[in-house]
Amino acid sequence: MTSSGTNSAGPSQSSDIWTTAWELLLPAAAAPARSRGKALQSALRDAVRSGRLAQGTRLPASRALAADLGVSRGLVTEAYEQLTAEGYLRAGRGAGTWVGGAVASAAGGGERRSPATPQPSLSLLPGVPDLSLFPRTAWSAAHRAVLAELPHTTLGYPDPRGLLRLRTAVAHLLVRRRGVVVDPGRVVVCSGVSQAMTLLGLVLHARGERTVAAEDPGSPEHAELFGHSGMKTVRIPLDAEGPDLSLLREAGVRTFVATPSHQFPSGIAYSPARRAELLDWARSVDGLVIEDDYDGDFRYDRAPVGALQGLDPDHVAYTGSVSKSLAPGMRLGWLVVPEHLTEDVVARKRLMDLGNPALDQEALARFVERGDYDRHLRRCLRTYRERRNVLVAALAERLPGTEVTGIAAGLHVIAALPAGGPSGPELVERAADAGLAVRLLESYSATPRAKGRRAQLVIGYAHLAPYRIEEAVALLARVVRDGADG
Repeated sequence: MTSSGTNSAGPSQSSDIWTTAWELLLPAAAAPARSRGKALQSALRDAVRSGRLAQGTRLPASRALAADLGVSRGLVTEAYEQLTAEGYLRAGRGAGTWVGGAVASAAGGGERRSPATPQPSLSLLPGVPDLSLFPRTAWSAAHRAVLAELPHTTLGYPDPRGLLRLRTAVAHLLVRRRGVVVDPGRVVVCSGVSQAMTLLGLVLHARGERTVAAEDPGSPEHAELFGHSGMKTVRIPLDAEGPDLSLLREAGVRTFVATPSHQFPSGIAYSPARRAELLDWARSVDGLVIEDDYDGDFRYDRAPVGALQGLDPDHVAYTGSVSKSLAPGMRLGWLVVPEHLTEDVVARKRLMDLGNPALDQEALARFVERGDYDRHLRRCLRTYRERRNVLVAALAERLPGTEVTGIAAGLHVIAALPAGGPSGPELVERAADAGLAVRLLESYSATPRAKGRRAQLVIGYAHLAPYRIEEAVALLARVVRDGADG
């Protein structure tokens, strides 16, 4: 699920910016062979100068860009090296090639319009993966293959549950990776976790339910999505093991939205005892636990904890997506529903949008079947583990006394900053003035924060290259130090 928080300009936004600028390079790639290298350098230089490639944007690997443009890798490598020497680009060992700051900050002249609200140059906001890791070559190959082999009938109105090929691939994937108990008949392909929540809210409301419980702290999106379905949300506080079950019982609800494998945003994993107690509660009220497994594939210190749904498929609806593993913009996810809800959910799905695009479903199915998805997850796992380690080390060095909590998983950590610094709201304001976007843990909670407590940040790191993480932490340390001095 896409956690709340909008990512700032920088590496995490490079997918959209690069796609636009990439189109500018196509004429250069089609230039005569003798002048193609110079044309490519000129087009790339102009893209940086004009601001179409913004400061901090990560460029594709030379091999990938050469394949996309249909030119030799040597031409792309030479262009990167030339523009790096000129200061338009910067290269970090093992970190790829990025648009440099000095040129980009002055680019554009009178043609560019300043945004109404200044955007921070660095973001530690959670919720976005590194979009530059998207496997363009493998995904393009999957699309070409399915277009070549697709029966014409598949291009008609799709099954609202999703194409059988994708539902089968997803079912096998979830059984193997997450321990979900499922068959293709109970999988509903949807446009991400948000649509899955909306579908469940509409079905539950139609069955007479009016209130749903959710975690506190937790994602604000849960309450918003169920609110649009006519459902009120009550928040259930968490402790170190999971939700307070006594308060859940007192709430008199029959539905609870949970992130048990890696709670967002606190970063805990529900304890085995609390997982069992939660399922006992669901059985006792003949209720439903809605399990949002938003980043369950990313665990860095051990194998991921299996999904809660595997312990009681009749009382748990499980939902996930490719938003964290591939890209949020793909808008593809899945909902595994208990048998007694399947028919109603599929009916709502049909009325909502008549199903998801067939070509994207076929491509994702092939991507999973051929092992490309697993290979991509392994690459992401290595990358994000390294970046988490860099973040933890940088916090220890630059902000001694910072306490990092939460299991070693997912795309964010909780950092309790040293005592004596600025208060939470003041810290956020000072950071924004310095060009750094941060978010407080308390902003995800309905419970007022006790005065005098150390400021706690929810820090996202997946979208930043290691050197950018170090830059962001150095800037954060300066903000904290200046706030303490003031």
